Amino acid sequence: MSETNTGLSAIPCYLMRGGTSRGPFFLASDLPADIAQRDRVLLAVMGSPDQRQIDGLGGANPLTSKVGIVSKSSIPDVALDFLFAQLQPATDIVDTTPNCGNMLAAVVPFALERGLITAQGESTTVRVLTLNTGMQCDITVQTPDGKVRYDGDTRIDGVPGTSAPIAINFLDTAGSVCSSMLPTGKVLDSITIAYRNTHIHLDVTCIDNGMPMVLLRATDLGRSGYESVTEMNADSELKTLLEALRLKTGELMGLGDVTNKSYPKMCLLAAPKDGGSISTRCFIPHVCHDAIGVLAAVTVASACILDGSVADKLAVINDGELKNVSVEHPSGEFSVELATDPNNPQVVTKAALLRTARLIMRGEVMINETVWKGNNNA
Repeated sequence: MSETNTGLSAIPCYLMRGGTSRGPFFLASDLPADIAQRDRVLLAVMGSPDQRQIDGLGGANPLTSKVGIVSKSSIPDVALDFLFAQLQPATDIVDTTPNCGNMLAAVVPFALERGLITAQGESTTVRVLTLNTGMQCDITVQTPDGKVRYDGDTRIDGVPGTSAPIAINFLDTAGSVCSSMLPTGKVLDSITIAYRNTHIHLDVTCIDNGMPMVLLRATDLGRSGYESVTEMNADSELKTLLEALRLKTGELMGLGDVTNKSYPKMCLLAAPKDGGSISTRCFIPHVCHDAIGVLAAVTVASACILDGSVADKLAVINDGELKNVSVEHPSGEFSVELATDPNNPQVVTKAALLRTARLIMRGEVMINETVWKGNNNA
């Protein structure tokens, strides 16, 4: 931490893309230990609350209003602790409850860049604990000559060009925030919501296999599920209905009042259109996602193999214990590999996928010293 003579404090920062998300990464030791103070710092860093985030690093979109905080882990067999923070452009909320599988892809590259860990050879596999939910995963990155490799031939939809592959093997995703993968105890719930002096009855699947989500058929709301992101975000009636449903299902899922929470995510499902397994339109939670989050894709894919879920009759799934589920989204598709229990095909035992990441900028981010003077002058 250094300071300027212009009323600003400087905090070491690496701006990184992880999957289809982007945001600043920090060492935990470079931020305030006090949570309230830390959150004030992160708001100042990102320029929130302001829809344009004109005075910070945020990109005026929830996908670019994310922060990663990394430290060495004290847990046996775990190398790194990762805390994800979701901010919103126009609010002062800093949410560290949910996971983010996209930002997770940048954790090991960041840790190697900052010297928290060392490369193991041509590739490096590191176990990471996500502090938000206690989820662990093994992440493998390419490290020829002992350095992170960013260039490569792997393409993920939602990101231009190609990059080096980053493999993520999730070890325990079921019930990441909720009490279990099916927090209501049912594969299918029938929910009634009030809207414009009438009542609407909807079948939903409330599920958390990495991300708390409410899934429903787009046709049940009079939509095709193939609308563009622009059309979805301009559909005020749809967004009002989804929020009413989100608030009600949040209570049923044991999440309490979710008014100011970024979860559960809402997702409209339709039959696959482009050769995949299922088509999706996800909201996070009020803005339609241009793609789909990593753990949202894992959760949707899990619902696709559950008999009786809202995805059951829509999804096209291969036979066998190993399921390759291609989740279509507005900017392409996201492939998830699921392994199931041979004695109970509805129990997911493994979820694995490929992502990419890139270091965009390294240096110091400046904030007003009235927010925080830094570790040396707090």
